[in-house]
Amino acid sequence: MNSETTFKFKTLFEEQKRALLCTRKLASEDFRLQEEDLADEMDVTSSELETSMKMRLRNREALFLKKIDQALDKIREGSFGTCDDCGDDIDLRRLEARPTATLCVSCKEGQERSEHAHIDGRKPKSLGTRIRLA
Repeated sequence: MNSETTFKFKTLFEEQKRALLCTRKLASEDFRLQEEDLADEMDVTSSELETSMKMRLRNREALFLKKIDQALDKIREGSFGTCDDCGDDIDLRRLEARPTATLCVSCKEGQERSEHAHIDGRKPKSLGTRIRLA
């Protein structure tokens, strides 16, 4: 990947990080429950549901922020745009669609096929070893 393209992604990540941190700062003020909002059970339930949804959103934002930081680290190391599995270059169109991608299309498809092969989407912990039930 040329330096101009790398700089473009670096700028994008820095802007996304700034915006996300600003949003998170503003959102942290929304977590305070007001006494007048808790007048009856319906209000309490509604407030709890809203707080739960905000927390889920904050968790998603935290994960995205982590991906941005990892991408910025890769840019600093000079490995941004390289597939973590096979080491090939990740197609620029994929990076433009999903800038934090760490796998090329082929490796990502393989990962997804593997996940779909298991009911709960995770690899089995036994890694295929048979358990003997005496």
